[in-house]
Amino acid sequence: MQGLVFWLVYPLLWCISKLPWRLFYMVSDGVYALVYYVVGYRRKTVAFNLKTAFPEKSEAELKQIEKDFYKHMCDMFLEMIKSISISAEELKKRFVIEDLDIIYKLEAEKRSSLIMMGHYASYEWLTALQFYFDYTGYGIYKRIKNKRFDELVQRIRKKWNSELINNKEATFIIRKKQRKGEMATYAFIADQSPKSRKNQYCTDFLGQNVPFFTGVERLAKSENMPVLYLAVDKVKRGFYKARFEVITENPTSLPDYQITDVFIKNLETQIRRAPQYYLWTHKRFKHKL
Repeated sequence: MQGLVFWLVYPLLWCISKLPWRLFYMVSDGVYALVYYVVGYRRKTVAFNLKTAFPEKSEAELKQIEKDFYKHMCDMFLEMIKSISISAEELKKRFVIEDLDIIYKLEAEKRSSLIMMGHYASYEWLTALQFYFDYTGYGIYKRIKNKRFDELVQRIRKKWNSELINNKEATFIIRKKQRKGEMATYAFIADQSPKSRKNQYCTDFLGQNVPFFTGVERLAKSENMPVLYLAVDKVKRGFYKARFEVITENPTSLPDYQITDVFIKNLETQIRRAPQYYLWTHKRFKHKL
């Protein structure tokens, strides 16, 4: 059944990916109208998240952020589909990395690194990083239940010779590669909400005390791996710029949770500056204290 669904949907996705950009974003506008006004996909969750994060904003301001968020979310979903057929030249033009000096420095020192980022702006076009790395870039991801669609996502994200690691196996695989001396760069979307507060680190995020995973920090310390924050901003529709910010080059010298705290502070700064580009459909505050 999963295979049938995939082969019914995939030809449509491929056709959408081949559309000229102007028509492509007209499709996104149509998807937005359907998702927001007709289906009402997770609107209650988004409204609750925004009200909780920004109690100082008026109802009109929150409603505008909500609508702008859904427009961006639909753009990003369609941009993932566009990745099926986008060229390397086009992707490099639309996802620009401003400064790679820290990456080149770490590669020259033969040090692997961990990249932390949030569900902000564009994480689907993160594969563009592989154009600039000498080392293999690995993205940590969560498997999709439909096997065919999971294979499609893997094919899209591995298109430019980057690799994927299942999140449940990430720590074991990275430690194994480190101890074998394999140099690489590993990217984590690190703002996932733990299912429970037990054994997790709780701290302030957008005015709420909520739990965060600390797996990246623990991995950085155990393997003495530098940690970078990747700040991605949306310049305009279909165009993004990214920059690396050093969290630490010497993780073992830092007190516990400082790496996680710096990551959260950097992400929150981005969100407060332009909240419409954060992924609000997840229940961000379901485990708040």
